[in-house]
Amino acid sequence: MPIRVDNDLPAREVLESENIFMMGEERADPLEIVILNLMPLKQDYEIQLLRALSNTPLQVNVTCMNVSSHVSKHTSASHINKFYTTFEAVRNMYFDGLIITGAPVETMAFEEVSYWEELASIMEWSKTNVTSTFHICWGALAGLYYHYGIQKTPTGKKLSGVYSHRLLDRCEPIVRSFDDVFYAPQSRATEVTREQILNEPELELMAESDIAGVTIVKSKDSRQLFVLCHLEYDADTLKLEYERDKAKGMNPE
Repeated sequence: MPIRVDNDLPAREVLESENIFMMGEERADPLEIVILNLMPLKQDYEIQLLRALSNTPLQVNVTCMNVSSHVSKHTSASHINKFYTTFEAVRNMYFDGLIITGAPVETMAFEEVSYWEELASIMEWSKTNVTSTFHICWGALAGLYYHYGIQKTPTGKKLSGVYSHRLLDRCEPIVRSFDDVFYAPQSRATEVTREQILNEPELELMAESDIAGVTIVKSKDSRQLFVLCHLEYDADTLKLEYERDKAKGMNPE
């Protein structure tokens, strides 16, 4: 099935060249998905998420949103002004899904992040205006902290690689198509523990790794999904992040 996006979005040309069927704004009555893109290279990440969303058999209408309390240094203002909306602009709207991406701020305390108050407002808003929310990597850590008070802890060394993970309950619809053991990229220096998740009665642990630890968590009502790995990454994304971290002197293994 096709995915529906802004006619002029640059990601559309790339995806169409990969023979992914993209629909114009004037067609269909799709699911409404809003993406809060906190990644620095927003255009690259748009392509990754839209490529993944295009695999659904459902038609999807995508809205890109950014935080007003932070100015992106790696994406042009013209791109953001043309293709991104603000929280204030969608506050009174309703969406089938919200995706909150990761962000390169995981070593900071949540409250020290410049846009934390705005992000907290968005997560609170999602309780009433969004059917389900998909949190990725730092977005997952932020969501677990905001909704359940679960604090992240440093891993001691940054996870940077493709690790083996195992499902704990393959009957759950969200992971029904997964293999019992699956491989996924990890790129983070903080984590939450198995004990923290199991001690929260409103959460269920869906997948974990002997090396990478907690990987997929969901709320029992299935309205909140927390994924600490990067199933959406391109083939070279992890390599580029590794080289970036090496240049910063982080020395990931």
